[in-house]
Amino acid sequence: MRRRILSGVPGDALAAGLAGAVCSSVPSTTWALLRGDDVLEGARVVGVMVLPHERRTPVLLIAAGTVHLGISLAWSAVIAAVLPRRAEPAWGVAGALAIAALDLAVIGRRIPAIRALPQGRQWADHVAYGLTVGLVLGARRAGRPIGVWFGATLG
Repeated sequence: MRRRILSGVPGDALAAGLAGAVCSSVPSTTWALLRGDDVLEGARVVGVMVLPHERRTPVLLIAAGTVHLGISLAWSAVIAAVLPRRAEPAWGVAGALAIAALDLAVIGRRIPAIRALPQGRQWADHVAYGLTVGLVLGARRAGRPIGVWFGATLG
């Protein structure tokens, strides 16, 4: 017998946020790999923002990963609470574009390290995040399983 891991808005936000956090770096990582660029550049930027005097990559990646996960979960909680109950993927992308405008155009333009990142990739990562969150929310709201971990249905 499978049971659902958390239900309602908190469970939806957790499932969507975790999936979004994982999938949101796919566009920029893919593009960096194809071009032979540094795939860790964005993570290092976030790590240095949190730990400005740190230069060791592993420490910066841990800091960046923690911040990324926290921000992904926080935004997914907001999105899960306000997203209309139909066309979740499209609304998720719209929400992610609004988040990108805040992150990149408002806040990011004041931070030289963020401003220096390839902006198209950053916007694409936000879209991937919103699409993923929307897909997960839509599946969970419709009662469709989206994955199975340890015998419990995530969806």
